[in-house]
Amino acid sequence: MLKLYIVCIFDLFNRVVKYIVENVGKTFSANAIVKFLKSEGRSLSVESVYNYINWLEKAFVIYRCQRYDLQGKSLLKTQEKFYLADTSLKYCIMGFNTKSIASMLENIVYFELRRKGYDVYIGKNESKEIDFVAVKRDERIYVQVCRQLPEESDREVENLLEIKDNYPKYVVTLDELAGGNINGVKIVHLADFLLSDEY
Repeated sequence: MLKLYIVCIFDLFNRVVKYIVENVGKTFSANAIVKFLKSEGRSLSVESVYNYINWLEKAFVIYRCQRYDLQGKSLLKTQEKFYLADTSLKYCIMGFNTKSIASMLENIVYFELRRKGYDVYIGKNESKEIDFVAVKRDERIYVQVCRQLPEESDREVENLLEIKDNYPKYVVTLDELAGGNINGVKIVHLADFLLSDEY
């Protein structure tokens, strides 16, 4: 009986890990995981999901990124995101999928900002989301991340332009042809972002 219980717990833990890995860089909801497992005929409490997440954090497998309200200048306790300590974990567990490149790009930028000594948050500016607000002492930068700049949309740049302060703003992309400056927002290739000491 004990062996069956342990197998069941291990199976549920693995399913939670897979869910988190598959949804890197997306807004996290323990309730969504519980509903997902229920749809697969499994039962797990919200408290257990948070326990599993705490274990993964303590093992340095995932890192929590909290949401920061730019209007109220306060941390929000909901809608946080998680990033993987090593992006290869996603491909190990889930296999390669071109649809995951954008989230893995975001994952890389998150850890690069942390490596450079920033405290990193997800920005909330009214109804708009800023991928990252990075703070280091009196410095602050805003970063949007996208695989390519959309041809028929200014969303990445517009979200940054709506922030009414003079801190540096960047869009980091894999787009080889993108670059320059749009109304003060710098467009930067990922390689330049990783190699530069400017950010």
